[in-house]
Amino acid sequence: MIPPLLLLGCGKMGGAMLSGWLERGLSPETVVVEPNTAAVSAFAGRVRHVATVGEVPAGFQPACAILATKPQEAPNALPPLAHLASPGARGGTVFLSIMAGRTVAGMAALVGGTASVVRAMPNTPAAVRQGFTAAFAGAGVSAAQRDLCDTLLAAIGEVAWVPEEGMLDAVTAVSGGGPAYVFLLAEVLERAAISQGLPPDLARAMARRTVAGSGALLAASTADAADLRKAVTSPKGTTERALAVLMEESAWPALMDRAIAAATARSKELAG
Repeated sequence: MIPPLLLLGCGKMGGAMLSGWLERGLSPETVVVEPNTAAVSAFAGRVRHVATVGEVPAGFQPACAILATKPQEAPNALPPLAHLASPGARGGTVFLSIMAGRTVAGMAALVGGTASVVRAMPNTPAAVRQGFTAAFAGAGVSAAQRDLCDTLLAAIGEVAWVPEEGMLDAVTAVSGGGPAYVFLLAEVLERAAISQGLPPDLARAMARRTVAGSGALLAASTADAADLRKAVTSPKGTTERALAVLMEESAWPALMDRAIAAATARSKELAG
């Protein structure tokens, strides 16, 4: 059973994580802090819900406090949790943050310099347990605390630990935002199909299934993505003609490089 947790924020990602934990036997003593009652309605009776940190039961010492609020809310949301980071806190609460940009040092400063903080970046396929999360353990995080965080993150997909915190800015840009880029591809494929005269319903079904099926094929294969692309591209065929347009003067690769660089820069700006 997963020990009692404190979840601060139950939006889309917090809710996806909570669902994964409940599937793996989460302690019903877990407390969820979320002002929007509708956001936690699906979990009624399985965890304790409070609207504010001030309503968390006195003396409650979770094994992990998961920080799933917006990064802009951190300066107000985190200080009330400082008592969990005190040197004498029973059980050694570890803070697991999924807030974009917020650094380990910055979060520790908000809850107390002795806090054990793990910073992670999951992505939205976590909702179907197909997420990818990269995580970094700050100084002072024990092996047991890291193992607990790994267990919590593994409930929503694959987990990878990075040796340098700075890597998480690029992770945020690539993996955190990656689903949006894939969804955009489905959008533009659908729109292009319609422009070529296909019925909207067929265009949508074809675009969505092509993107989803290609992702499944990529996940099931050990081949490089480039090799899979080449396998679909017959010499002098239709796909080769389309790729020549997309990659003309490296247009598509260059745009993706610029996009990832812009998102990485924004992640660093959010550190505060």
